[in-house]
Amino acid sequence: MQADLGDLQLFVLVARARGFREAARLSGASASSLSEAIRRLEALLGVRLFHRTTRSVVPTEAGERLLERLAPALDEVEAALDVVNGFRDRPAGTLKLNVPISAARLVLPAIVPPFLAAYPDISLEIVAEDSFVDLVASGCDAGIRYDERLEQDMIAVPIGPRTQRYATAAAPSYLDRFGRPEHPRDLLSHRCLRGRFASGAMTVWEFEREGEFIRVEPTGPLITRVSASDLTVEAAIAGLGIVALFEEWLRPQFDSGALEPVLQPWWPTFPGPFLYYSGRRLVPAPLRAFLDFVKAAGSGA
Repeated sequence: MQADLGDLQLFVLVARARGFREAARLSGASASSLSEAIRRLEALLGVRLFHRTTRSVVPTEAGERLLERLAPALDEVEAALDVVNGFRDRPAGTLKLNVPISAARLVLPAIVPPFLAAYPDISLEIVAEDSFVDLVASGCDAGIRYDERLEQDMIAVPIGPRTQRYATAAAPSYLDRFGRPEHPRDLLSHRCLRGRFASGAMTVWEFEREGEFIRVEPTGPLITRVSASDLTVEAAIAGLGIVALFEEWLRPQFDSGALEPVLQPWWPTFPGPFLYYSGRRLVPAPLRAFLDFVKAAGSGA
């Protein structure tokens, strides 16, 4: 009995993702091709590997046992193949990163071009989303997240600016019409443009000044997914309301005068993001090269 290695890899992907649809999204393959691979594997082994319902795909007891033994073995296969990279003049292979939208816009543009120029044999794939994912299940080598969202068993390396601020802003035309807030609570009577995370949770606006912390949940005419923040900025420029976003994101609008800072003394400062990866497996050569590059860039900053 000899199973196809590709089918075994797809089994692990579906088991970790807990569903064909999510596994298809993470892998780029179609859900039907994943389902067919699992059917082939089940026919070969003569056992059912998943309980399938319209809402979920959960490993059977046999599936769980296979996953326990197979996942580490496949990780070892990948690590063994990657050892060959150590004998090359330059590392090669694919590096897949899962990052928030803000990092793709504000952190990576200064890092990716020089990194790829230094390592032309590495192919970099960026998955930008604001939902927190399991790196192993998603097939990503590493990710970028902020400290409060890092899992404890992850190794974290600073990347990008070490301090950032969250800013609020509005078009001068809006402020001339509705007035300029002097305190965060004034926002409760203003038209605010808010974001919603992929989880469904609304963004909460937080402010800080001289040890005083205030959380505000304003209302307004527009709610967008966090991934559509550019639309929110354009709505603010059009005078529809007040926007809250990373200061670096809004800096071009401040410089041009399209937006005016609001409540600037209250803008909260927070630590910058981290590049993180699992400490439970050997570091592949492309990721090791990226880690070294990020550390060198940070030391030179």
